[in-house]
Amino acid sequence: MVEDIHFSTMTTEPFHIGYRALAANISDIAAMGGKPTSYLVSIVIPKKWSAKSLHQIYDGMKQLAKDYRMDLIGGDTVSGKQLTLSITVIGTVNADKVRYRNSAREDDIIFVTGTLGDAACGLHLLLNKDQMYSDKYQYFLNRHQLPPQPRIDFINTCTAIDRITLNDVSDGIANELNEIADASHKKLVIDFDTIPVHTLLADFTKEQQTAWKLSGGEDFELVGTVSVDNWIQLKEAALKTNTPITAIGKVKNDAKNNGSVWLNHNNQLKKLDKSGYTHLRR
Repeated sequence: MVEDIHFSTMTTEPFHIGYRALAANISDIAAMGGKPTSYLVSIVIPKKWSAKSLHQIYDGMKQLAKDYRMDLIGGDTVSGKQLTLSITVIGTVNADKVRYRNSAREDDIIFVTGTLGDAACGLHLLLNKDQMYSDKYQYFLNRHQLPPQPRIDFINTCTAIDRITLNDVSDGIANELNEIADASHKKLVIDFDTIPVHTLLADFTKEQQTAWKLSGGEDFELVGTVSVDNWIQLKEAALKTNTPITAIGKVKNDAKNNGSVWLNHNNQLKKLDKSGYTHLRR
């Protein structure tokens, strides 16, 4: 994570920087069906930063790590011009229970956990406090600062299900679903109106709502596919771990459109391209 690219010190406290950075990496472990066990941290600290601020970054990571009994086992700290935080999380998973992006099959149900667009809305509020701010939107601010617990407990309650295709929503659901469609070589069709959002998102413009829930990113939820036969079992695991889960579409086999994502909105099908944050643009 790099200052002014992945976060801004103008809107994010040091504690939250550490917490979010580790959460993002634990979410990657969840998307593989694993359990985190330890982590390493390499950090570049500008000279203007105090020792107190540095400790607060590590305190944020420690706060989240203790929930999973994760140990900090190494890393490096150097000085530099721009705050940069690189975390490696080590996890374990049984070889036959690893979750991939390339296992979606025809007629699978497409699902997502939690609600989408929360973190993007929170960032908007932080950057535009003079335009619109109310205490009732504190939820969104919290979700930008501290994301939900990575869905480790949920996905590890699903070990009886042989095949679940997974990705984590770090760059926006449009981006993550396209990765699944491409890897699985299938056509994914999602229903715009079923994509779960917080009720207060309706206070914002339609354009903002659409952008945030499709492309906002950093919600660190899980999106994936599962067979119709295993859908009830997946919902039972979600209920057991208090994880909101929503069916948002189906997987199709379409020779002309395999590898793509389509959005059903107002009874019209439109191709949904990658529109979240992509690390390398050409």
